[in-house]
Amino acid sequence: MDVAKLKIIQYPDPRLKKKSKPVVNFDPDLAALAQRMFELMREEEGVGLAAPQVGVNLRLFVMNHTGQPEDDRVVINPVLTALDGELENEEGCLSIPGVRVNVLRADQMKLEAVNLAGETFEREANDLESRVWQHETDHLDGILLIDRMSFTEKMRFRKKLKELEGKFKA
Repeated sequence: MDVAKLKIIQYPDPRLKKKSKPVVNFDPDLAALAQRMFELMREEEGVGLAAPQVGVNLRLFVMNHTGQPEDDRVVINPVLTALDGELENEEGCLSIPGVRVNVLRADQMKLEAVNLAGETFEREANDLESRVWQHETDHLDGILLIDRMSFTEKMRFRKKLKELEGKFKA
């Protein structure tokens, strides 16, 4: 795979609706994929980007919820546990540009995942960090922001969604 050619794919690309496969090879290609995903995420001023959003069917996402380089995270084969509380906040998605909606998510949780070296790690978080985990894990399960939208929000954004659908070439 030539990671330099990867770009963010947009709704309604059917690759966004597929459940991703677990990562089993922790090699230089995986590291190159993660690096390219960070580049694309930053170009679009996002806080997270999942592999399906660049057309790669793997359970991996990159994120940085603060913008500080030391907070770059590569999250592989994530499992979210100990979900607690509820918090509604606005979310956007790099694969559905121009659409921002309120989404109710768990406020606190634990993340169990693997890093690029294949080492397991655990983190606990709340607020924006846990929201990014949930949003990106949704992508790994083939769930899009549009699937979390109310009927009213779908009506509000129907023109934008139709525009994206019209631009899509299968």
